[in-house]
Amino acid sequence: MAHIIAPSLLSADFARLAQAVELVDTSAAPWLHLDVMDGLFVPNISFGPAVIKAIRPLTRKVFDVHLMITGPDRYITAFRDAGADRLAVHYEACTHLHRTIQAIKAAGMKAGVAINPHTPVHLLTDVLADLDQVVLMSVNPGFGGQKFIPGTLRKLNALAEMRHIHETTFLIEVDGGVSMENAALLAESGADVLVAGNSVFGTPDPAAAIHMLSA
Repeated sequence: MAHIIAPSLLSADFARLAQAVELVDTSAAPWLHLDVMDGLFVPNISFGPAVIKAIRPLTRKVFDVHLMITGPDRYITAFRDAGADRLAVHYEACTHLHRTIQAIKAAGMKAGVAINPHTPVHLLTDVLADLDQVVLMSVNPGFGGQKFIPGTLRKLNALAEMRHIHETTFLIEVDGGVSMENAALLAESGADVLVAGNSVFGTPDPAAAIHMLSA
């Protein structure tokens, strides 16, 4: 399977969100990545279900929603109703992770778990069979434009090996610092989905950047 590029709306011009969504809609990217931040779990605030619901009619691309919030269980149905297709919660934010994963699936969405740079991949062993995706944070969550943390590559290799050993089919998503320089290596190392923010929306030609990152 060719790797998926998921442009991150966090890096778009918030005054022109509709244009950014429409650009992704006509691009080679099959997913749109939506970072939800509450100012508590991470030191930043982005947007919530209302914004996602407002842009949902603009495209049929997969909405890959990443919750960087405390108590994500409270909002599962809200994001489902807003149009999320895939919903990822943070391992570090969930007291009862298995229950949260099952609630996401029961709501009709694909379930993912994200882990911060300091969190070892082996902590997900007991829920791997229940997951549709694992999101490896390759920067500290909260802000776009950060540099890729090199140790993520080791974690990516380990997670790909775990997927093989446990005979599971979850997608591996890398989020943060993805660039033209490392995209191919990440895909070759086992990443199925690459979240691209500044490397798409920070360029003069975002559509061309998406095409190049997809190659």
